[in-house]
Amino acid sequence: MTRTNDASAPCCGPAEPQADLRPIEGDAADDELALLTKAIGHPARVKILRILIRRDACVCGDIVDELPLAQSTVSQHLKVLKDAGLIRGEIDGPRVCYCVEPRALRRLKALVGGL
Repeated sequence: MTRTNDASAPCCGPAEPQADLRPIEGDAADDELALLTKAIGHPARVKILRILIRRDACVCGDIVDELPLAQSTVSQHLKVLKDAGLIRGEIDGPRVCYCVEPRALRRLKALVGGL
Protein backbone atom coordinates (compact mmCIF):
# COMPACT_ATOMS: atom_id res chain seq x y z
CA MET A 1 0.00 0.00 0.00
CA THR A 2 1.48 3.35 -1.01
CA ARG A 3 0.83 6.35 1.21
CA THR A 4 0.84 9.97 0.16
CA ASN A 5 1.44 13.01 2.33
CA ASP A 6 -2.31 13.21 3.00
CA ALA A 7 -2.90 9.56 3.76
CA SER A 8 -6.36 9.04 5.16
CA ALA A 9 -5.88 5.61 6.66
CA PRO A 10 -4.20 5.10 10.02
CA CYS A 11 -0.57 4.15 9.48
CA CYS A 12 0.26 2.44 12.67
CA GLY A 13 -2.40 -0.20 12.99
CA PRO A 14 -5.40 -0.23 15.29
CA ALA A 15 -5.08 1.10 18.80
CA GLU A 16 -5.65 -1.29 21.66
CA PRO A 17 -8.84 -0.25 23.49
CA GLN A 18 -7.75 -1.67 26.84
CA ALA A 19 -7.81 0.63 29.82
CA ASP A 20 -4.50 1.44 31.49
CA LEU A 21 -4.78 0.23 35.08
CA ARG A 22 -1.37 1.40 36.28
CA PRO A 23 -1.49 3.71 39.31
CA ILE A 24 -1.56 7.45 38.71
CA GLU A 25 0.32 8.15 41.93
CA GLY A 26 3.64 7.01 43.31
CA ASP A 27 7.27 7.30 42.25
CA ALA A 28 6.88 5.37 38.99
CA ALA A 29 3.84 7.43 37.97
CA ASP A 30 5.68 10.64 38.87
CA ASP A 31 8.64 9.59 36.71
CA GLU A 32 6.31 8.72 33.84
CA LEU A 33 4.46 12.04 34.13
CA ALA A 34 7.78 13.93 34.15
CA LEU A 35 8.93 12.09 31.00
CA LEU A 36 5.69 12.74 29.12
CA THR A 37 5.37 16.39 30.14
CA LYS A 38 9.01 17.01 29.24
CA ALA A 39 8.26 15.63 25.77
CA ILE A 40 5.41 18.11 25.30
CA GLY A 41 7.36 20.91 26.95
CA HIS A 42 8.00 22.73 23.68
CA PRO A 43 5.31 24.57 21.68
CA ALA A 44 6.41 22.91 18.43
CA ARG A 45 5.89 19.44 19.91
CA VAL A 46 2.45 20.43 21.18
CA LYS A 47 1.62 21.65 17.67
CA ILE A 48 2.87 18.39 16.15
CA LEU A 49 0.65 16.40 18.51
CA ARG A 50 -2.33 18.59 17.59
CA ILE A 51 -1.64 18.03 13.88
CA LEU A 52 -1.49 14.25 14.35
CA ILE A 53 -4.62 14.16 16.52
CA ARG A 54 -6.55 16.35 14.08
CA ARG A 55 -5.59 14.22 11.09
CA ASP A 56 -6.16 10.87 12.81
CA ALA A 57 -4.14 9.36 9.97
CA CYS A 58 -0.64 8.68 8.82
CA VAL A 59 1.18 11.98 8.31
CA CYS A 60 4.47 12.15 6.45
CA GLY A 61 5.72 15.40 4.94
CA ASP A 62 2.77 17.58 5.88
CA ILE A 63 4.10 18.24 9.36
CA VAL A 64 6.99 20.29 8.02
CA ASP A 65 4.60 22.28 5.81
CA GLU A 66 2.54 23.32 8.84
CA LEU A 67 5.40 24.54 11.01
CA PRO A 68 7.77 27.47 10.52
CA LEU A 69 10.73 25.20 11.23
CA ALA A 70 13.43 23.48 9.22
CA GLN A 71 13.02 19.80 8.35
CA SER A 72 15.89 18.86 10.67
CA THR A 73 14.29 20.70 13.59
CA VAL A 74 10.92 19.02 12.99
CA SER A 75 12.68 15.66 12.81
CA GLN A 76 14.31 16.28 16.19
CA HIS A 77 10.95 17.20 17.74
CA LEU A 78 9.40 14.06 16.25
CA LYS A 79 12.22 12.00 17.77
CA VAL A 80 11.56 13.42 21.24
CA LEU A 81 7.83 12.63 20.95
CA LYS A 82 8.55 9.14 19.63
CA ASP A 83 11.15 8.40 22.33
CA ALA A 84 8.54 9.36 24.96
CA GLY A 85 6.05 7.00 23.32
CA LEU A 86 3.52 9.71 22.43
CA ILE A 87 3.73 9.00 18.70
CA ARG A 88 4.54 6.03 16.48
CA GLY A 89 6.24 5.97 13.13
CA GLU A 90 6.11 3.57 10.22
CA ILE A 91 8.65 3.48 7.43
CA ASP A 92 7.01 3.98 4.05
CA GLY A 93 9.72 3.82 1.42
CA PRO A 94 12.13 6.72 1.94
CA ARG A 95 9.93 8.47 4.54
CA VAL A 96 8.60 7.83 7.99
CA CYS A 97 4.89 8.40 8.51
CA TYR A 98 3.74 9.34 12.00
CA CYS A 99 0.56 8.97 14.02
CA VAL A 100 -0.38 9.61 17.62
CA GLU A 101 -0.15 6.77 20.14
CA PRO A 102 -3.65 6.85 21.68
CA ARG A 103 -2.79 4.81 24.79
CA ALA A 104 0.09 7.12 25.67
CA LEU A 105 -2.10 10.18 25.19
CA ARG A 106 -4.79 8.68 27.45
CA ARG A 107 -2.11 7.86 30.01
CA LEU A 108 -0.80 11.44 29.94
CA LYS A 109 -4.33 12.75 30.49
CA ALA A 110 -4.86 10.36 33.41
CA LEU A 111 -1.56 11.29 35.04
CA VAL A 112 -2.24 15.02 34.73
CA GLY A 113 -5.79 14.49 36.00
CA GLY A 114 -4.36 12.70 39.04
CA LEU A 115 -2.43 15.76 40.22
